[in-house]
Amino acid sequence: MLMKLQIMVTGQNRRVASDLCEHLEGDRGYLTVKCNANKAALFDVLLAEVPNVIIVCLGNETLDSILAYNVMKDAIRGTGCSVIVVANEDDKNYFKKHTVLDKVHFLSRPVPLLSLYEFLIRIEEEIEKNRGERMSMFDEFVNENASKYDRHRSILLVDDDTEQLVQIKEQLREFYDVTPVKSGEMAFKYLSRNTPDLILLDYMMPGEDGPSVLRRLKEHEKYADIPVIFLTGMTEKNTVIRTLTELKPQGYVIKPSKKSELVAKIIDVLEQEG
Repeated sequence: MLMKLQIMVTGQNRRVASDLCEHLEGDRGYLTVKCNANKAALFDVLLAEVPNVIIVCLGNETLDSILAYNVMKDAIRGTGCSVIVVANEDDKNYFKKHTVLDKVHFLSRPVPLLSLYEFLIRIEEEIEKNRGERMSMFDEFVNENASKYDRHRSILLVDDDTEQLVQIKEQLREFYDVTPVKSGEMAFKYLSRNTPDLILLDYMMPGEDGPSVLRRLKEHEKYADIPVIFLTGMTEKNTVIRTLTELKPQGYVIKPSKKSELVAKIIDVLEQEG
């Protein structure tokens, strides 16, 4: 079954425009939208409705009224919208002289409805054909492993700063199950019972700092493969970069970090880890 066209009807000849809308809706069940023939209304309705066809019913046109239709050029560019102009010979010639539209189809008055319907049916068929060709370009993939990503990934967050723990947990709670702890020792107690998908590890902490915790992680076969992202202040950046070479964590994030930056980094690391 062919899709029903959406048709915008406009123009100075309101009587012809109203009659056309009644016929298009009653005879063919088309979706019609009436629009005032001024520049602002034309532009707004075109952007909001994105019709398949525009029918302009000319009548007693002036230079200003003809120029108003030129706004349609930019609004329909690239949409494949067809423009039909209903006009007598005088209005037709005046329109041709001042229009900037790339392509229009003229139809005389009184409107030959049978010819109009045949033209609209061809447009429907062309739209359906193009839609089928576009759909044939899609290659569907059903991911058998998708279910393993349905659960929230778990993250162990290690930071001695309570404010940072609260802030980062709040940033991530929509996407991940976050367990906050305040020291390396607390982190290892958690790891003895749980295996998170990723560890966010503060670089500078009193007592056992981030690099020391990471070294201990790498010494344990059970923990060695858990990806680690350092959380670090800007002043520690250069030191962290040297540590990246030595200990090879999966990356670092400068804090205070934006939510988008932190989530993007976590996604990147988890994707790399599979």
